[in-house]
Amino acid sequence: MPMEVTTEATEIEAVLEVRTGRFDDERGFFAESYSQEMWSRAGFVEVFVQDNLSKSCRGTLRGMHYQLDPHGMGKLVRCIQGAVFDVAVDLRRASPSYGKWVGRELSGENGLSLWVPVGFAHGFVALEDETLVHYKCTSMHAPDAERALSYRDPEIAIEWPIPPSVISTKDAAAPMLPEAESNFVYGD
Repeated sequence: MPMEVTTEATEIEAVLEVRTGRFDDERGFFAESYSQEMWSRAGFVEVFVQDNLSKSCRGTLRGMHYQLDPHGMGKLVRCIQGAVFDVAVDLRRASPSYGKWVGRELSGENGLSLWVPVGFAHGFVALEDETLVHYKCTSMHAPDAERALSYRDPEIAIEWPIPPSVISTKDAAAPMLPEAESNFVYGD
C-alpha cells in the first residue's frame, strides 16, 4: 500500500517537516518510514548512505553537531520511541537565517521527521526516558571533519523545553557561534 510523503518548509526554508503516511487499526499502526520512490514523488531527492540510532534518557542532550564540507552531512531525523525536541541551527555564511534555529518536537506518537540539510548544526534533548532516535545521513561519519556548536550560546538562544542535564564532555565544551569553525556558504 503506497504511503504518501509530504514536506513542509519551516521558519528556515531549507529545514523541512516531513510526514509519512500511516495506517492505523486495532493492532496499532504501520508506516513506511522511507521509500525512495515515494520520497522522490514528494520532491525529496537526497541519497542516504548511513543510518544511525541513539537511545537516550530524559534530559540527554546530543548536539549541536555537524561535519565540515566536503563531508557535510544532511540528516533525516525521526523519533521512533519516546520524544525529543530536535533543533537545527543555520551555519551557512551570508544566509539571511545565519545563527537562527528551528525546533520541533518529534515523537513516536506524532510520526514527524525533520530534514536537517548540510550547513546546519543538529541536536536534540530527550524529553522522555528510553527515547530512540533514528536518522538517515547523506554522508559517512568523518571524525576529522566533525565539529560541535554550543547548545547554550546566548546569541542563538535555543529555547529548550527542558534543561539539558545529561551532557557529554565534548558537547559541554563546544564553542559559541563566533568561535565555531564553519565552511558552509549560503547558495551553494
